[in-house]
Amino acid sequence: MSWINKHLEPTAAHFTYLILSAFLIIYALFSSFIRNRLHLSEPPLATLVGIMFGPECADLLNPTRWGMEDNITQEATRMIVGLQVFTVGVELPKTYFSRHWKSVAMMLGPVMTFSWLITALFTYLVLHTKWTTAMIISACLAPTDPVLAASVLAESTFSRRVPRRLRHMLSAESGCNDGVSFPFLYIGLLFLTEETAGDAIKEWILGTVLWQCTLGLLMGLVIGHCFNRSLRFAVKWEYIDTGSFLVFYFLLAVFSIGTGSMLGVDDFLVAFGAGCGFAWDGWFASKTKQTQLPNILDLLLNSSMFVYFGAIIPWSYFRPEEWTPDITPGRLVGLLVLILLFRRIPIVLAMKRFVPDIRTYREALFCGHFGPMGLGALFLVIEARAQLENGTSLPEPQPPKHIKHKEAVETIWPVVSFIILGSTMIHGLSVAAISVGSHFSRKDGERAPLIGQESNGLHYMVHEGGGGESEPSVSGDEDPDPNE
Repeated sequence: MSWINKHLEPTAAHFTYLILSAFLIIYALFSSFIRNRLHLSEPPLATLVGIMFGPECADLLNPTRWGMEDNITQEATRMIVGLQVFTVGVELPKTYFSRHWKSVAMMLGPVMTFSWLITALFTYLVLHTKWTTAMIISACLAPTDPVLAASVLAESTFSRRVPRRLRHMLSAESGCNDGVSFPFLYIGLLFLTEETAGDAIKEWILGTVLWQCTLGLLMGLVIGHCFNRSLRFAVKWEYIDTGSFLVFYFLLAVFSIGTGSMLGVDDFLVAFGAGCGFAWDGWFASKTKQTQLPNILDLLLNSSMFVYFGAIIPWSYFRPEEWTPDITPGRLVGLLVLILLFRRIPIVLAMKRFVPDIRTYREALFCGHFGPMGLGALFLVIEARAQLENGTSLPEPQPPKHIKHKEAVETIWPVVSFIILGSTMIHGLSVAAISVGSHFSRKDGERAPLIGQESNGLHYMVHEGGGGESEPSVSGDEDPDPNE
């Protein structure tokens, strides 16, 4: 036994390998059943696994012991969200924005601005924070998360019941708005950290809007277009093999994220722009539509990240502390309910007539509800904490004890974490709830044999004509409907 004990020296890394691989293996074995029969997605299941094995339960997966937790969280979310927005750009129908720019603009403009302001108001009133702190929290929560959105909108029995134009619009919105959220985030940060309002406005326009966002998007489009031409050249002259052709997708996404990070521009807009520029003509997507490469990346990276999130949820911060006396479980739950009900649904219903891709009020309700908050918000809250702690985007390994904006730093992390947790669970389980509700809303003779197994389009949505199914399933499948 002494010989065995001598060699049994599992570390935190060993437990991590075992837990992640075991979860992914089990999920992979039953993935079709879970997604198409139970209508469950990976994020809520992965988060529950992280909670079960995290410090609050089994304590086998505890990232706080690894050191530099904020740095790990920031870089992991940067990479995964960047990959996801790149994927969105690649998988949109070819020349999508030339035909649907108005719908996406309405979702990114009025809808996102309202979401930011109403969330700030609720945070200010419920948690009694400073207005600038509420603005920072709401900016972290304003964008819809591309990872959670992909888990709901990806090809499945449920998603095929939703008109493609809605899926494409929500995907395009989620790909854009993680990058577009930076101006909202830095309004609160700059007014909190700059000496005068004039300095804050100047830095916001020059540094955030023009440099980070505008330059980042343009840079991404140029990178994507150049690499599209390069890959076409390599394929034409047979300089590239099949394996390298497929991995090119992943490498270009990482390259665009790295370029954005090095130059201090918006990584997510660079990645999204690169995806759009790379697949604008549909050539690449038409050649890779059978490979399921995005689904493989989703399973490996996105699920692992939600297990990690489940393990870092700051449960001990969900109660009153010296700097956060109004953070209580009851207030956090109340804030979550208000955000889920009023953050998007009222404004999307009100803007329905101005969004060409939304044809009915049931479609507007659906689009208003599916605005999940996830890994993008996690990245933004780490960015905000770093800016408040040291004035840069790089988190400190050990946060300084004396911080000028202590109240904001201590407030934004638990609040955003709690809302992400609630959104992950509620939006992740919404598909199952909608499917079961749809089953019982039908007459007995129209129901599928099993609960939630209907395949017909959801009621009160336009599925034929008028753009219901006019878009190709992936870029390059076919020419788009000229009427759309």
